[in-house]
Amino acid sequence: MASRPLVSLTLALGVALALTACGGSSAPKVDPATALQTAEQKLEDTSGVAFTLRTDDLPEGVEGVSSASGTITDAPAFQGTLGVATKLGSFQVPVVAVDGKVYAQIPLTPGWSEVNPEEYGAPDPAGLTDRNEGIPAILAATTDTKAGGQVRGGADHKEILSSYTGSVPASAVQKLIPSASGTFAATYRVSADGELREASLTGAFNGPQTMTYALSLADYGTTKDIAAP
Repeated sequence: MASRPLVSLTLALGVALALTACGGSSAPKVDPATALQTAEQKLEDTSGVAFTLRTDDLPEGVEGVSSASGTITDAPAFQGTLGVATKLGSFQVPVVAVDGKVYAQIPLTPGWSEVNPEEYGAPDPAGLTDRNEGIPAILAATTDTKAGGQVRGGADHKEILSSYTGSVPASAVQKLIPSASGTFAATYRVSADGELREASLTGAFNGPQTMTYALSLADYGTTKDIAAP
């Protein structure tokens, strides 16, 4: 029969190996409503953040944003690229938004042009971290919030993120996608320090067809001077 010290040592080694295999920092368990409130506040308070947005479900023939990536600052301002589907095809469009105006390098048009993003079913990208019009407003409007499991995510999947699910009314989503209707199923993934890392919304963004937009956020605290072109 093995001695108690040997058994204890074996168990300790087993636990240590398991923790090493998991890697990353474990996200603490937090009340779902509190977790989303913290994530909302972190977005509102940051000086800037890098983000990517994507959907593979944009209905054929519908004009809209299929992807986006760039940097948002608290100026507020945005610099990045939008993937836009139009009647003429799909294009990657460089975009700058500052001082309440949005500029884009429209395909087949020289230089920069001032545009109205609502014509493409999109918001002013500089307002994506605005408490009343952006992602924080969607977090604030989420109801029936429930805690899920923990998953890997973040840069190189090194973080352990806590998952939360809930429902978002169209009135909140319409601030970003004006044609949104019905209720949206939301999934959020939050880091150990309370930052929203990933989010997805599923519902009727453009007409009756259900589609999903997936969002990733990184580099909270980014600073960048963005000026009109």
